[in-house]
Amino acid sequence: MPLLRALQSRESSKVAKTIRAVLDTNVFVSAALSKNPSSPTREIFERWERMEFVLLICTPLTEEIVEKLIDRSIDESLVGALVESLARLAEWVEISSDKIENLLSDPDDNIVVACAVEGKADYLVTYDPHFDILNGEYRGVTILKAIPFLHALRQTKA
Repeated sequence: MPLLRALQSRESSKVAKTIRAVLDTNVFVSAALSKNPSSPTREIFERWERMEFVLLICTPLTEEIVEKLIDRSIDESLVGALVESLARLAEWVEISSDKIENLLSDPDDNIVVACAVEGKADYLVTYDPHFDILNGEYRGVTILKAIPFLHALRQTKA
């Protein structure tokens, strides 16, 4: 019995809360357009690919990401590869229309908030000033920019 308790204790000490996050469209665009291989947004995506956090996504957000990346002349094969990665690695959140609150002036931003709330996100990462009206938090979701989010990721990794 002591061996079993020791093993359980050792396992529970290894279990850290996995960060759950929604990345706004502008974070995807920033990473795609960045020429700097060590940009904060690129590092976020590298950490996601290493499964250091759970990326939450929904269909309307994915559609907006694809639209904005193509509008910015990002190669369609790269956009397709991103969508495939999202399909394989992200956690998909279903959002019914009654869960989308009219909080922000841009309806697409309200979908991002709903994805975060319904997906039980810890963080919503955005550069969009429309979110400032929420004062950095909404229904338990911390709203911040890429660099503070990286600090949170780095702390959980340490």
